[in-house]
Amino acid sequence: MTFHNGIFPFYPHDRRKWIFSVDIIIVIIVFLVFALAFILIIPGIRGKARLSWTCRVIISLFIGIVTVVVNFTADWEVGSVNVVTTYKSFSNAMVNADIGIHVGLNGLNITLKGNPIHQINETIDYNEQFLWNFESNFNEYYNAGLRRGLPNPILYVAEKFTQFNPCGIFSQYRISSHYASACMWVAFCSWIICNILFSMSVFIYGAYMILVTGAFILFSLISFSTVRNVSFCNIQFGSDSLKTAFGVSFWLSLATGLLCFLIGITLIVLNWCVPGKLKLFFNAIEENEEESPSRPCDTEHCHNNLAFEHV
Repeated sequence: MTFHNGIFPFYPHDRRKWIFSVDIIIVIIVFLVFALAFILIIPGIRGKARLSWTCRVIISLFIGIVTVVVNFTADWEVGSVNVVTTYKSFSNAMVNADIGIHVGLNGLNITLKGNPIHQINETIDYNEQFLWNFESNFNEYYNAGLRRGLPNPILYVAEKFTQFNPCGIFSQYRISSHYASACMWVAFCSWIICNILFSMSVFIYGAYMILVTGAFILFSLISFSTVRNVSFCNIQFGSDSLKTAFGVSFWLSLATGLLCFLIGITLIVLNWCVPGKLKLFFNAIEENEEESPSRPCDTEHCHNNLAFEHV
């Protein structure tokens, strides 16, 4: 009896469930460190500056973490369908299962979960990843799945995305995802420049850069949306078909891009209407300097000033 990747081929084995992407966990930890560092220094910020710094840091961290995390998520486009279908090749056994597809910028995940999970003496709970980024070959992932003997529904869906499939959707998804990811990384770089400009109190240029950040986020969404220009290949399971729609990452990125535009336009308008208040918010001038012109002087102080001027 031989092994395949350390597993006995003809005996059931426990499969580890996919929980969370390691890359996403790393990004979240990095931004949590920044958030924790700010929490530690916030008691040393005095007066109204504490509120302004809190608002700026929370919004900035939110925009930054979104622009990075969505590069590694697998829910830009999602779809699922409940079907009764064959489970394995050379077998007439039928299973009731939910088949899902989760498209990201680096590839797609295909899920198969039984209803119930335990059927025909097996645990039907799969989450298989097929990548198409620059370092990966989608066809190699598909061929590896064939050698491992993955269930028929997963292989059937994955075959639709292979490079030489008549559906022709592989190239469109791959190119659109590459450009969308590139735009997101440019948005992240402009976000860094934006924070540098805000910290230097040249906030009007920071406002321009946050508009650039929002623009590249929207360019990323437009790039990914071009996959809709190609008719999605019909993935049919009997009378049921698998349909897809934009997922959480797409809509979260859209909300973040619109937030960037809202912040940038608001800062530009405020800089034109009430530049003094905006400088006070960004701590470009001290609060006592802002209030000094409107502060009345007492009678004795004014009298002493007049006497001094007369002398």
